[in-house]
Amino acid sequence: MQNEKLVHDLIIDHLRHKFSREYQDVRINPQGSPDIVLGNHGLVLANVEVETESTINMERADEWKALADSGVKLVLMVPKKIKAKVPELLWEKGIMDRVSVGSYEISINMP
Repeated sequence: MQNEKLVHDLIIDHLRHKFSREYQDVRINPQGSPDIVLGNHGLVLANVEVETESTINMERADEWKALADSGVKLVLMVPKKIKAKVPELLWEKGIMDRVSVGSYEISINMP
C-alpha cells in the first residue's frame, strides 16, 4: 500500500508539470478529491483523479459519479494494466459519457 501511495504521488507530480503548460491554474488537493483541479481565467475546467490498482472499485466509482455530476469534466488516470476494468464501473454508474480515462505505467528498462 505504501508503494501505491508513492506511485500515486509521483503521477500527480508528473501531471502537475504536464498540465501547467496548458492551464494557468493547476491546483493539487493533497487531502481529498479531486487530486488535481485545472482552470483558466478563474474557471474550473477539469478535475483529475489518479487511481491505483487497489482504489478502482465500486465505492470509488461513487466518488467519480459525484465529481462527474458536478458538471466539470472528469479525467481518470488509472494503471494501464487494469484500464479495461474502468469502463464497466463507469457504465454501471451512468457516467461513461462524462469521464475521460487515461492510463499510466512505470517502465524501467535495463541495459
